Amino acid sequence: MTRLRRILATAVLVVVLTGAAPTPPPTPEGTPNPAATAEPTPRERQYWLEEYGITDAWETTRGAGVTIAIIDTGVVAGPAQFEGAVVGGTDVSGAGAPDGRTPVDVVNRNHGSWVASLAAARSGGDPRAMIGVAPQANLLSVSLGFGSSAAVPFAQQVAEAIHWSVDNGADVINLSFTTNKQSWDESWDDAFLYAMENDVVIVVAAGNRGAGTNSVGAPATIPGVLTVAGVDPQGKASVEASTQGITIGVSAPSEKLLGVSADGEIVEWDGTSGAAPIVAGIAALVRSAHPELSANDVINRIVQTARKPPGVAKVPDAFYGYGLVDANAAVNAAVAPVTKNPMGDLERWIALHRRQDAAPQPTQSAAPVEIPPLPPADPPAEAGSAYLPTADGLRYGTLPLVALSGAGILVVLGVIAAVRRVRSARVRRSPGNP
Repeated sequence: MTRLRRILATAVLVVVLTGAAPTPPPTPEGTPNPAATAEPTPRERQYWLEEYGITDAWETTRGAGVTIAIIDTGVVAGPAQFEGAVVGGTDVSGAGAPDGRTPVDVVNRNHGSWVASLAAARSGGDPRAMIGVAPQANLLSVSLGFGSSAAVPFAQQVAEAIHWSVDNGADVINLSFTTNKQSWDESWDDAFLYAMENDVVIVVAAGNRGAGTNSVGAPATIPGVLTVAGVDPQGKASVEASTQGITIGVSAPSEKLLGVSADGEIVEWDGTSGAAPIVAGIAALVRSAHPELSANDVINRIVQTARKPPGVAKVPDAFYGYGLVDANAAVNAAVAPVTKNPMGDLERWIALHRRQDAAPQPTQSAAPVEIPPLPPADPPAEAGSAYLPTADGLRYGTLPLVALSGAGILVVLGVIAAVRRVRSARVRRSPGNP
């Protein structure tokens, strides 16, 4: 017994000195150790909430009173994250449900729901559940279709969707798509200008290099929209899930994002299609905290408070725009008001490139000069026979011709007579003649 006590005491002393811990009891075969293999919750996977100042901004606002229009394939009905969030919707594709809640595109049927969940998903009070950037903002679901999934031309769908969104109370519009070309249909001029004139913030995805977009395309090239590029979890410009261009405004995460699918499942996805609604949600936070600000001021706050990325000396940069978006600074920093949109003036662009007004006509400086009327024309002569000469023809044509011809004949006859006389005289003078 004494020996056993000594062994136990020695074992305790070894643990104290070396810091070794007792071996944990084994778990049943095939049963993982919960403490060692527990997966992070959806909320823990949302790294952008902490790193981009969103949770700090929530101490001021969560987006209440602001409406975000999601113009996409449709925000599906059913998942708990959208209960109470979607307050209206429509379909512009000709193939969806009237309320915009039925996904239009079979291939991209989850896209609209992923986008909406990043902007304003509800968590239902569950601290582990996924949550949107502006979880108290309202959503409008406007379903459109890409390619053959729609019965209406795409340009027409977008123009109609923007008009409808503005008319139905949108404060922010999110467009997570690109046309891969810099120009745009002329019908978009009036639609985008209509939104801007009605004080709506338009947030647009820059596009993904991995999907074939090497440089930003419309609608990201339209002056006045806030174009969002993508970065990886380390804050570096994404190689595949972003692109570049001079119209980029700010950057936001575009890799390892989460989204609520049409069936309610939470999946991981990449792309500036996700970076854009993160910024749209931040715009909703700013509008909720500062309802007196114009859309131009909201965009300016987001742009001016963006953090310059490491290694970037001058902004705007072709990959980052003005930098990495900072939600807390955009909501709470002191930023001077502006009188114009820092991302450009669409109205001026239209005036220069579409329908420039004609130059003003010169004004009349003197009374018109009166010119006397011309004398009346001579009455037409009576028509005669085509085979008889007219009086003018006789006077100016026939008579001069006859006179000249007669004179010519007389001259010729005179010359002939003179020649004959000369010959006759020579004959008489010859030696053989008497």
